Amino acid sequence: MDIKDPNPCRVIGVLDDGTASLSQTALALLRSADVVIGGARTLALFERELKAGAVRHDLTGKLKEVPEWVRAARADNLSCVVLATGDPLCHGIAPYLAQHLCVEALDILPNLSTLQLACARIGLAWQDARIVSVHAKDAGEWRRGSVPGHGLYALAQAARQHARLLILTSPDNSPDRIARLLLAEGMGDDFLMAVAENLLQPEERVLAELTPQQAAEMKFAALNVVLLWRITPFARPVRFGLADAEFAQRQPEKGLITKQEVRAVSLARLQLRADSVVWDIGAGSGSVGLEAARLCPQGHVYATEKNDADYAIAGQNHANFGVSNYSLYLGKAPEGLDAWPDPDAVFIGGSGGELATLISGIMERMRPNGTLVMNFVTLENLATATATLQALEGVSWDVLQLQAARSKPILHMHRMAAENPVWIVCARREAHHD
Repeated sequence: MDIKDPNPCRVIGVLDDGTASLSQTALALLRSADVVIGGARTLALFERELKAGAVRHDLTGKLKEVPEWVRAARADNLSCVVLATGDPLCHGIAPYLAQHLCVEALDILPNLSTLQLACARIGLAWQDARIVSVHAKDAGEWRRGSVPGHGLYALAQAARQHARLLILTSPDNSPDRIARLLLAEGMGDDFLMAVAENLLQPEERVLAELTPQQAAEMKFAALNVVLLWRITPFARPVRFGLADAEFAQRQPEKGLITKQEVRAVSLARLQLRADSVVWDIGAGSGSVGLEAARLCPQGHVYATEKNDADYAIAGQNHANFGVSNYSLYLGKAPEGLDAWPDPDAVFIGGSGGELATLISGIMERMRPNGTLVMNFVTLENLATATATLQALEGVSWDVLQLQAARSKPILHMHRMAAENPVWIVCARREAHHD
């Protein structure tokens, strides 16, 4: 039998037109509340509606204290209201409260989301849109190759995958900064923007059909939401098995690239998942890491290359590849690896003479069921790798020799021309059994 809580905390969605945004039920609950919790601006907006003696708690910068305030009010049998903007279940406070209090202790009265209002203002259907919040700690302007901790990372990923985006902004991650992200990622011609400022306030302004180029140079009111919609068809790139010619390579003497056949087998042996964290050490032209980025749309690829010319080529391929989950660094491994998160998969295409140290360090950092894949063309490096793996406890490994031959014209016929043989060494840390 379902027993309803006799004194739930009411989580009420409000908008900036004050009491006009509330139902009669919500307004009555607010007026009779003994304890009212909300942001400073929201409390000020409804000050005249609060009963004499009502306790007010400003949650600005004190989110962690809110569950305790609610518990204390309920313990004293006081009626408690939390004021939230729009729909408390859409990037709002309600899920946080449900996590720290039992769900039955809450009675949620949602309102329109500001995102819904913005869509209504310009007539944009939103049932298939992706909602993204960039209301995160300021991490500065977006740069190509930024890592997952950046406050705009989720937006950069979503813009690659969705045709419509509804964005909850912050004073730092503002519409002009969002526009500059699109420009930095080469998507400036793919989207139009709308910015809705100060919704339901006397100074409301809605700017529709801005280009990212225009918005990048503008300033906007602090309270706003952003809508993005794609105006060009989605690219439909090949995700796996690209021809070598698809990648820029150093000319006239070609730089390092893992050939298509070897690349395909190496990627298969990496056992990638949608959210894998991948390391690409000795990136060369970037071919393995960039294909891995397409195969791991919810993951991230960290790549390093010590040669200046190859680093520049890999950066060029990154710019052409249409991925936002790839970070490229100039350096000689193992330098810099300490700053990377532990990997699910590691590819070594070049080791710069640090092979034994690299292998040992990588297998220590490898996540459970992770895989290390290495390509070698010399007997000496193969011997070093297998000897190092043999000496490691709890590591299983195998070697695959791959030799491909490609057809080439000869007169009016074709012959087979052999590629150099490559050894593909795979290693996994064996699962621990207690």
